[in-house]
Amino acid sequence: MTLTRRIALALGAGLASGTAVRAQAFPDRQLRWIVGYPPGGASDTFARLIGGQMAMRLGQNVVVENRPGGGAVVASEAVARSPADGHSWLHVDNGILVYNPALYTRLPINPDTDFTGVGFIGRFPLYLVVRADSPLQTFADYQAAARTRAPNYGTPAVASPHHLAMEMVKRRIGLDAVHVPFRGGPAAIQDLLGGNVESVVIDTATGLPFITDGRVRALCVLNEARSPQAPQVPTLRELGHADAVAYGWQGMSVPAATPAPIIARLSAEMITAIQSPEIASRMATLGVEYRPWSPAEFNAFVAAENAVWRPLIRELGIRLDG
Repeated sequence: MTLTRRIALALGAGLASGTAVRAQAFPDRQLRWIVGYPPGGASDTFARLIGGQMAMRLGQNVVVENRPGGGAVVASEAVARSPADGHSWLHVDNGILVYNPALYTRLPINPDTDFTGVGFIGRFPLYLVVRADSPLQTFADYQAAARTRAPNYGTPAVASPHHLAMEMVKRRIGLDAVHVPFRGGPAAIQDLLGGNVESVVIDTATGLPFITDGRVRALCVLNEARSPQAPQVPTLRELGHADAVAYGWQGMSVPAATPAPIIARLSAEMITAIQSPEIASRMATLGVEYRPWSPAEFNAFVAAENAVWRPLIRELGIRLDG
């Protein structure tokens, strides 16, 4: 064996040994779960619930840091620039991993190469709702009304999954409707109830309580199948619009260079936490759909979402930086 070969093997063994030692010692200090949205929303709530469960098993505190701003770009950059040692986590969703590269001409980070997935939190079905006293009883009524005058629809934000889902529906079925962005889903619902907006696209975590108690009427859900929590609400697919499927989703990612054994540990603890009775019950009540995906399965899911949504966003011409 040549001297060069022996040196290369020794270096490789040393690197592998160092990675194993770091994985065995992990975690050795407080953990950070960075959320790119304000406190009180669905992302913040699930980060705190899941982080609390994971902290007990990891033996270190999990501190949720809210860093809103720029479509969660501020939070994304903070984690991308953090040491790849498993102590900094990013709360991710459609916007951060899928939409942003199509929405922004320039980003300080590349979500495709700067992050890798740890696990999936859940899919959030999206509903189109109107006030309970609205004369629109069905989605067909909504379509018919739109042919006379375009209704407006509220969403939690510009380029949110809710906004892009409705724009996709408009494009694929020939619907006309005017977007009204709000600062969060609760604000959109409250303006709907107050009569200041005609309809709202809302996710299950925020909207389901209003649907089940009859304060709003859901005209359709954008899932492949009806939700068990609102079985009376038809899907657009069953109404004849097979391609009109969309949802919000959330997960967790870490810097791409994080050692595989650490990612595997985080993945296992995350799955255990989400399947705990407390969190599983909460998610079921809110209609959130969970899959215990491995890191590789979550990464594959994100890649499939990229293939669908980035071309569509570019076709729609939606930009957030001019």
